Formats: sequence, structure tokens, C-alpha cells
Amino acid sequence: MSGKRKRKLKLLSDTIADNRRAVDEGKSENLELQSWADLPAELLELILSRLILADNIRASSVCKRWHSVASDVRIVSQSPWLMYFPKFGDCYEFYDPVQRKTYTLELPELNGSRVCYTKDGWLLLYRPRTHRVFFFNPFTRELIKLPRFEMTYQIVAFSCAPTSPDCVLFTVKHVSPTVVAISTCYPGATEWTTINHPNRLPFVSSIWNKLVFCNGLFYCLSLTGWLGVFDPVECIWNVLAVPPPKCPENFFAKNWWKGKFMTEHGGDILVIYTCCSENPIIFKLDQTLMKWEEMRTLDGVTLFASFLSSHSRTDLIGIMRNNVYFSKVRFYGKRCISFSLDDYRYYPRKQCHDWGEQDPFENIWIEPPKDFSVCM
Repeated sequence: MSGKRKRKLKLLSDTIADNRRAVDEGKSENLELQSWADLPAELLELILSRLILADNIRASSVCKRWHSVASDVRIVSQSPWLMYFPKFGDCYEFYDPVQRKTYTLELPELNGSRVCYTKDGWLLLYRPRTHRVFFFNPFTRELIKLPRFEMTYQIVAFSCAPTSPDCVLFTVKHVSPTVVAISTCYPGATEWTTINHPNRLPFVSSIWNKLVFCNGLFYCLSLTGWLGVFDPVECIWNVLAVPPPKCPENFFAKNWWKGKFMTEHGGDILVIYTCCSENPIIFKLDQTLMKWEEMRTLDGVTLFASFLSSHSRTDLIGIMRNNVYFSKVRFYGKRCISFSLDDYRYYPRKQCHDWGEQDPFENIWIEPPKDFSVCM
């Protein structure tokens, strides 16, 4: 009887072993059948988003699935970087929101100056003590001086890179509720030109106004939300008969006039209104009906908002599209605060973002060079 029991136990043991081998062989066969094309979508997007454009295009030829993901995350446009202006010293930091890296440059040329505007990789700066205005490219170290000009409670913008013959500078100053003083200049000029213009509608100019150049015109969003337009060729100023964007009542709280941003994209004027207790609201100017329309989506566009100048981009990596990136970085430089229109929430999750409390001269978005290594 004990012999039979031993044979039964051995048979049972052999059966279990055979079953285990069959399972292991099945798993091995499944693993062998799996390929790189079977990577989880999130992991595949993360990997392909880190590739340069040439490698991204090569990867897209692997299979249909890779082609779809590679196209979604392909970077054709380069993201602006956030440039920080130190209160002391000559060490300037540049934050790349795509790679989430910070770079540093020593720029003694900027000592004693404050930033006014950026466009096409150039800074426009002002030295309050000497009234010196100048352009500076922090990546090439090129400096272009302009005629001296005293700036008080006003902001200034320019149309394009100062190396272009079409470059024009523009600033507007409040004189009275019905009059503004508009000053213009260009690289190579010996002085600024200032002309007073009447306002058909009340227009209050201050440091909190927003400026953008679009379709050959300078647009200026006033403290109270009215939009002035200046044609630098015809030298014509006009305040549009377009009521300010409509926001909920709780937007008009402390510092409500400060938490606004303005940029352009594809010929459209976009305005971002913020409130510390609410999600941002984005408006687009309907230039046919002459009214502001709220935008529920950016259709894949990415906005980069800072007080003195804001930017728009298309064709960034998938996770950055349809987002507004603000000029604040958290988690020790690992995450730029953004607002997703897809998820309708802040990332990282909102705590308290009172953009009206931020120092307007602390930082600004700037277009980086294609190869930053040559600047080091």
C-alpha cells in the first residue's frame, strides 16, 4: 500500500512540474511575441517626446502606432525659456519647461537695468539711473544702444528683432483721460518721437498695461480692459469700441487689474484673465464682430504668460499642448505651473496662484537659441 502511495505522489509531482513548465514556456512564448511596438502608450509617448526631430521622424517609420504617437509629440517649434533676473549679482538663470532643466549665464552687461520686453530672442532693457534704453541678446552677447528716454509709469514693446529694418519701438503714456502721449523709435535713430493723441474713449495707461505687435499694429490692453491700437506706419491711434471682456464678479477683487496677460497667435489677439480663487479665463478678440469671445480650447496651441510679454507656440510635445504656462516654477525647478484647458485645472494642483502679487520684473519668457551649448 505504501508503494502505491509513493507512485501516486510521484505522478502528482511530475504532473505539477509539467504544468509549471508549460506555464513558463507559455510566458516565454508571449514575451518573445512582444515587441517594442507593444510598449504602453504613456511610456512610448514619454520616450518619443525626448527625441530630437530627426530621430522622431525615424521612429515614426517603425509602425502605424509609433507613427501616430511620434507625430503627436513631435517638436517642430521650440518652447520659450523662462529667464530670471536676480536682485543681486550677474548670474542669470534660464528654465527650459520641456526638459525641465535650468541653465546659467553670467551677464554683467545687464547690471543696473530692468527688463521691458522680449521678442525673437532679444531683450529690451532700461537703466532708470541713466535713462539708457538698449537691446541685448543674452545668447550672442550682441548689444544695440538706443537714444536715451525717460520711462515713468509705462511699458514699451518692439515689433521684431532689432537687426531687422522693420523694427519699431512703441510706448504709450497717460496724459489725461482723453489724451495719451505715444513715443516711437527705431535702431539707428538719434531721438524718440513723441506725439499726443486724443482718445475717443477713456484709456488709462500704466505699468500694468499689456502690449503686443500683430499684423503690423501695436495693441495695448489698458488697466481697465479697453484695447488701444496704434498703426506705426500711418501714425494713427484708436481706442476700439469693444467693451472689456466679461468676467465673473469675484474676478474683480484685490489686484484684479494686475493678473492679466496678452499675446497673439495667427493674427488673433488673446487675453488671459486670472483670479486667485478661480481658474483662468481666455478670451479672443473677434475682429469681425468686434467683441471678446471666451475660448474653451486652444486647439493644440500652447501659451506662455509673463507680465511684460507673452508668447504662443504650436507643435510642442503632446502633454504641453492646449495649456497655459505661467512664469513660476515649483518643486525645486522641476515643474512649471501650467493650466490645462483639456482637464480644466492647474498643474501642479492649484493651491493659490495670485498672479497679481508677482513682481513683474522678476522673470520673462524668451526664445532660446537652437544650440545653447555655444553660449556656455
